[in-house]
Amino acid sequence: MKQLGYIVLILVSFNGFCQNTVNVFFDFNKDFPNPNSILEINEWISKHKNAEITKFMGYCDSIDSKDYNKNLAERRINNVQLLLEKSGFKIKPTIERIAIGKDFKQSKIQAENRRVTFEYQEIIRDTLSKTKNTLAESIKNAKKGDKIKLPNIYFFNNSARIVPKSQPTLYELLCAMEQNPTLKIEIQGHICCQRVFDANGVSTSRARAIYMFLIKNKIDRKRLTYKGYGTSRPIHPIPEQSADEEDENRRVEVMIVEK
Repeated sequence: MKQLGYIVLILVSFNGFCQNTVNVFFDFNKDFPNPNSILEINEWISKHKNAEITKFMGYCDSIDSKDYNKNLAERRINNVQLLLEKSGFKIKPTIERIAIGKDFKQSKIQAENRRVTFEYQEIIRDTLSKTKNTLAESIKNAKKGDKIKLPNIYFFNNSARIVPKSQPTLYELLCAMEQNPTLKIEIQGHICCQRVFDANGVSTSRARAIYMFLIKNKIDRKRLTYKGYGTSRPIHPIPEQSADEEDENRRVEVMIVEK
């Protein structure tokens, strides 16, 4: 299994391409890819940095109504597209997206029907420009004691419930832990806006939510600790002077404990 890949900024012309397809699979009634598919798509990303996505098709199993399954297929397409965009793929707003639902020749194996298939062109390019590190690459290059902010981690207001759009980052962190089996981290929660340290323990609860996600995905708890720092380590003085400063103070970081 390879890391999530690089976000590649391309300023080039291309000589040619070939058309291919990738299948991404889902558990029953879920609209986010299952863990095995997350790992497989991350490996695909690491090998196809120059690919251009040209079409999405969403499918469901035979259970439930036609309308429900078509809506579920559309949500599945949305989440696969989000994963690809978070990994640096530029997807045109006019891309063809077809939510087929259950109106196709179904496999007898229901798990094979719950999928998104996307088509891509493997573009052959003359030159490449500079790359930008992903979270997995940042963790790989970090030293003991380094702290790395988890990008695009969001919670519902004043709670430890993780917003679904945070899942790409969660799975990238999971991949980094799996790719670096000796890695140990402390997950650190921080909040903003309060002069009190953390009256409701939100920063600790949010750090624990990330910890529990990793535990549930079979990361050994001996490799993980978590702690809430409340407002004791702000990036910007409190009270913050803008929404941007609040966002930067309100964060979850991982500290490298051992590699």
